[in-house]
Amino acid sequence: MNHRDVEAAVAEALRSSALVRPRTGGTGRAWPLEWSCLETATHIAHDLLAYAGQVAARPADAYLPFDLTVRPDAPPADVLQVVTTCGGLLSGVLATAGPDLRAWHWGPSDAGGFAAMGVAETLLHAHEIARGLSVDWLPPPPMSRAVLDRLFPDAPPGDPTRVLLWCTGRGELDGLPRRTSWTWEAARAD
Repeated sequence: MNHRDVEAAVAEALRSSALVRPRTGGTGRAWPLEWSCLETATHIAHDLLAYAGQVAARPADAYLPFDLTVRPDAPPADVLQVVTTCGGLLSGVLATAGPDLRAWHWGPSDAGGFAAMGVAETLLHAHEIARGLSVDWLPPPPMSRAVLDRLFPDAPPGDPTRVLLWCTGRGELDGLPRRTSWTWEAARAD
């Protein structure tokens, strides 16, 4: 996965998350989270920025000690603009990252791992926002398949979107128990 995948995921998420504005002003809860829709959108931006920082700085053993703060009175349109900005930052650093790049995410991860994590965080949390707003939206199957291939190489077969939701504890799959904990495999030393 690469910077273009991050750009596509942010654009897709904004198509679903833009519904925050007219429906609830973002104060409704993103299902099944305890966060509001705006807090969840802020979390997406935070993750995208954190991944961009990791790729830019290339730390070998920890996350950089910074966080994203969005003013609590920021209107939904501004929060979504922050998501776009942070997605652009991650995309930009990934576009210039060489094949030998390694940065820490619970081990050494390559640029493709950070792209996949950015896509996953964006799509999964956009799905939670949409569900909180009772909007019928699912992450697109091709994007879900790409995330599964990179982060969940042992995922079971099936519809890629449903499998991604199951792999991350957000859905059911016939014949398999619901996941209550999970990790993705972003770290790669090769």
